[in-house]
Amino acid sequence: MNDLEATKLQDSVAESAALQQAQAALHASERKFRAAFTEAGIGMALIDADDVIIEANPALAQMLGRTVPELVRVHIRELLEAGDLPHVGYRDLVAGARERVRVEKRLRHRQGHAVWTNITVSLIRDGAGRPEYTLAMVEDVSEARRLGDRLHYQAMHDPLTQLPNRALFFERLAGAFAEGDSRIGLCYLDLDGFQAVNDTLGHHIGDQLLVAVARRLEQRFAPRGHVVARMGGDEFAVLVPRSAGSEELTALASEVVDVLSAPYSLDGHRVAATASVGVVERPVPGTTPADLVKDADATLSWAKTDGRHRWALYDPERIAHQTTRQVLATTMRPAVERGEFLLHYQPLVDLHTGALQGVEALVRWQHPRFGLLGPDRFIGIAEETGAIVPLGRWVLERACAQARDWLERFPAAQLFVSVNLAARQFGDADMVADVAEVLGTTRLPARLLQLELTESAVMGPAGRPLEALHALAAMGTRIAIDDFGTGYSNLAYLSRLPVHVLKLAGSFVEGFHEDSRPGPREEADEQIVAALVRLAHTLGLTVTAEGVESAVQADRLRATGCDTAQGWHFGKAVPAEEIDALLRDARAAEPPAAVRLGGAGAGHPPKGEVRPG
Repeated sequence: MNDLEATKLQDSVAESAALQQAQAALHASERKFRAAFTEAGIGMALIDADDVIIEANPALAQMLGRTVPELVRVHIRELLEAGDLPHVGYRDLVAGARERVRVEKRLRHRQGHAVWTNITVSLIRDGAGRPEYTLAMVEDVSEARRLGDRLHYQAMHDPLTQLPNRALFFERLAGAFAEGDSRIGLCYLDLDGFQAVNDTLGHHIGDQLLVAVARRLEQRFAPRGHVVARMGGDEFAVLVPRSAGSEELTALASEVVDVLSAPYSLDGHRVAATASVGVVERPVPGTTPADLVKDADATLSWAKTDGRHRWALYDPERIAHQTTRQVLATTMRPAVERGEFLLHYQPLVDLHTGALQGVEALVRWQHPRFGLLGPDRFIGIAEETGAIVPLGRWVLERACAQARDWLERFPAAQLFVSVNLAARQFGDADMVADVAEVLGTTRLPARLLQLELTESAVMGPAGRPLEALHALAAMGTRIAIDDFGTGYSNLAYLSRLPVHVLKLAGSFVEGFHEDSRPGPREEADEQIVAALVRLAHTLGLTVTAEGVESAVQADRLRATGCDTAQGWHFGKAVPAEEIDALLRDARAAEPPAAVRLGGAGAGHPPKGEVRPG
């Protein structure tokens, strides 16, 4: 054998050895892969291009309640839950457009339940790079999924009652809007006097009551497809997707009131509880979930205000009134600073001579959005919010300044101005100091200022400004009791107060009709007024009648001995310039005459015309 042949032989032997080593390595790799495939703790499957399982490992078989042979030659669609199709990314992978895809799928267990899995599928190519097989690695995440479901349930349900909580309620509400239901309805309710149950019987009884209420609502309304939820505290909601109209919702609300009103037996206690319900029903277009709940909550407050143990239906006019009220409440104090308020003055006339003796200052608000507002629109709000204090101070300053101006230009008239005071002005401000300062600043004689308070403010237990009244009277101001006859009407008590004038409530005058021959009721009213006038005169007080609208009323009041009067018969509340005209006319008369009124302003006051304070 020559050297060349020897070399070729050696090369052949080396190649054979290398091939054997490669084959051995491949076999070893295959054995390792097989061992890893078989012993893997996660499910694995080798799948051909037709989506048929070629091989599966024991972990996958156990996961699905099957044996390995049972999985071989099974199409993967047979293992998916009904209606669950292969992921679109898997189709891209099989086509060779992707190398790996990860999906979450529900596989079908032999016993019928679903197995939640995370599946990672990798592409295996042949020697030419063409897709040949896919290798699926399957991880059972059912327990994690169940844990997640439990956590989600806990996050979306009230732990005490197990009802859907506020978060789930809003999720269902948003879903109803997203589905495009034509109409939707909501009953929003809470328990009347729930806090009293907690305070008297304890919180554990209160919790039992909430659970019992939840069960009644759930058993009655959930089977109908309504969403029953606990919104927090003692508040619950019943949502009606695809409502048939407001009649359905009001009937449901009435049913809620009845269902919850039956007594409860709780831990040996017989507990009575009632509910108030706010009802909103409307078309879905044009509203939002937030608006629906907000309006239902507002309507619930109406049911509470109207007496509890009842339902109230959403009223857009009432909500608009509340909105306006809120706007006025928040803008009133700045409005005083911006000068949006003005005063009108209503004549106070001597009933026996017709002479103009004084005027009452009545405040108006020239609102930039709502126009000219009478006191009935904002005085109550001012008293509630405390804005009556700066507003009342402004009224006092402006009225006294105007009275001083009249005194300088028409000294013969000696016109006094009457200003209303609210009880809160005595509690939140130094009324005596304010009056003294204003009189000093304006140089108005105290005798030309009359201060009006309601009898309840003077005599009620909540406000007894006796020292202030004595100090004000000592200055020389006149003190008048406004709307006399609507409160305590205690003349004996008044005799101990520094009061100069009684202003009879307009309700007394209303009974003086136009009939030439008054009936028994009218005669009784006249006798009552006459008796009050006599008693007042005995105590040294003068009497003013409010709300005089006709000559007949004026005549009958004059017959009772009433001293002065005001009302549309003598003149409505007008700007200061119109009072100027009356005073100029009187001064121009030859010889000079007192201003006399009676008839020029005949008519009826507009609805809601009241005085502030």
